[in-house]
Amino acid sequence: MARSQRSSILDNRTARLKLALGARKFVTIGKGLALCYRRTEARYGTWQVRAWDGRRYHYGNLGRADDYQDANGDDMLDYYQAQGRARDFFEEVTKGHKPKPSDATVADAIANYLAWYKEHRRAFRETETTAKAHILPALGEYKLSDLTATALRTWRDKLAARPARIRTSKHARKQSYKPAPVTDEAKRQRRASANRIMNVLKAALNRAFDDGLVSDRTAWQKAKPFPKADEARIRFLTDAEAVRLVNACAPDLRQLVRAALLTGARFGELASMQVQDVNLRTAQVYVARSKSGKPRHIPLNAEGKAHFRELIAGKTGEQLAFTKADGSAWGKNHHVRLLKDACDRAKVRPAIAFHELRHTYASHLAQAGVDLLTIAKLLGHADTRITAKHYAHLADKTLAAAVTRLPSFGGEAVIVEEVKPRKKA
Repeated sequence: MARSQRSSILDNRTARLKLALGARKFVTIGKGLALCYRRTEARYGTWQVRAWDGRRYHYGNLGRADDYQDANGDDMLDYYQAQGRARDFFEEVTKGHKPKPSDATVADAIANYLAWYKEHRRAFRETETTAKAHILPALGEYKLSDLTATALRTWRDKLAARPARIRTSKHARKQSYKPAPVTDEAKRQRRASANRIMNVLKAALNRAFDDGLVSDRTAWQKAKPFPKADEARIRFLTDAEAVRLVNACAPDLRQLVRAALLTGARFGELASMQVQDVNLRTAQVYVARSKSGKPRHIPLNAEGKAHFRELIAGKTGEQLAFTKADGSAWGKNHHVRLLKDACDRAKVRPAIAFHELRHTYASHLAQAGVDLLTIAKLLGHADTRITAKHYAHLADKTLAAAVTRLPSFGGEAVIVEEVKPRKKA
């Protein structure tokens, strides 16, 4: 019998729980074999294995760690039991046999993911709807161990070719759809939608892997999203359009629209904001729970501070900062038709969605020379990747400076005089 390897961290519950969330700790327990403990956001950490067969690495999930409950040798393992399970895995892969397949299905993975998502993220209803409408009907009965990259790519392609769904009454007999995509832009939009749905599926499958429902994730790692599908032109309002839109809104909607333009906050973040989340002393508003699940503080300029001071006057801390004209709370989509009508009155065409107010906030900051890292923090992005994708072309002054060096090509040269500030008397 192979000798068990000791670890001052992994064989001690208390020491394991001091690891940062998401951290992985590897211990080599044999030649070409390593045991890994992963600290997850769920109640229990997980044991994983990495095995080298002489050509490539194999990865597998062994089960949950006995962080809060005594090990049972089955799905709850202590450090030494995990070592034994890892060696069994090693024997299987080095002898040319795949690990025993799990009976878990895609439906099980989705259920597992949604249970986690409901506790840790905000957009639960949208994610659940996406899974029920687009993932479960086609893939729900697939065993996770039977998924192939080809099957996933075929499913992705069918999603992109299918017309977009239209919100339909729950009492309707049939689901309504938009016309089939014909133009290049319509096809790009459908590919972008397919990518977003695929991201939900991959997130669920990766969590299933982390939780030990499946031992291999090669299939969905090979199935890539459509390239260049998300490169849509970002719509934002000019100063004149923003002023016209604000003036065209009803008073209760106007409060929301101005706040979005002054903070970059999402509709749901503003609709759930309480008076106690507004700090006029520090000129900040607090977003308690954003789309990513992480809170953030948003600083206010002088106009923003004045807007929120007027907004919360006479209200108590636990009251909602934004309410409809009748005093009730703003619910999901309550603003959609009102905003469309306001766009018509303001001659903002095509009409914008509320999220484009957030784009307007970020775009104007980028054009003013604010760096992308600062904009990412203000918007609550985890890093600058998404921010750069949407706003880098606005923030890059180097390109604008470069084209000023072009010759006139036979035309009349335009001389731009430098305007010097006047000296104070």
